[in-house]
Amino acid sequence: MSPEAAHHPHVPGLAHHFDSLEQQTEATTLGMWVFLVTEVLFFGGLFMVYIVYRTWYPEAFAAASHTLNITLGTINTAVLITSSLTMALAVHAAQLGQRKLIMIFLIATMVLGAVFLGIKGVEYYAKFEEHHVPGPGFRFEEPQLAAHAQIFFSLYFLMTGLHALHMIIGFGIMLFMLGWTWKGTITADYYSPIEIAGLYWHFVDIVWIFLFPLLYLLGGRGH
Repeated sequence: MSPEAAHHPHVPGLAHHFDSLEQQTEATTLGMWVFLVTEVLFFGGLFMVYIVYRTWYPEAFAAASHTLNITLGTINTAVLITSSLTMALAVHAAQLGQRKLIMIFLIATMVLGAVFLGIKGVEYYAKFEEHHVPGPGFRFEEPQLAAHAQIFFSLYFLMTGLHALHMIIGFGIMLFMLGWTWKGTITADYYSPIEIAGLYWHFVDIVWIFLFPLLYLLGGRGH
């Protein structure tokens, strides 16, 4: 153990297997970046599947894309971009040790995330009402394109559903950050958990920035 750890055994947030907060921050940040790389590979594979099928069946994919509500999709994009701003402000407040502001911006981020999921729920409900959910009850306005349109909607629900799942996980992370901030664990000297949580949240937002044009704009028409 280093002299710093020996003389400061009760440094807030310092795990016993690290010699200093700096070392811990470097390790945890590297860990998050490695995790995000695996997530890029995961979503990248889904994007490639989508691109391949869209290349094979452009007419059906365009027709299916036309049925999505571009207005709600645009609103959700603005909501997530705003949530990235509030997350960045939470990180900035953490760097300055402003506990109250950290909590306000974390809560704002969660509220915006909840708005996003609520709007997405409205979109999902509309797809159920229109019988655009893949399966035995699937129906499409242009029967000759139905089989390939069903592939589009399979990818739509898979990709947006996984994105929503990542957002729900983000809620759990934010709750932990709120708890640590409330207890005083997060300080101007130890704010890396907020930074790392921010990296995760920004990644989830970036995924949507790619999903939105792929699903809604490439061949889509506004409602």
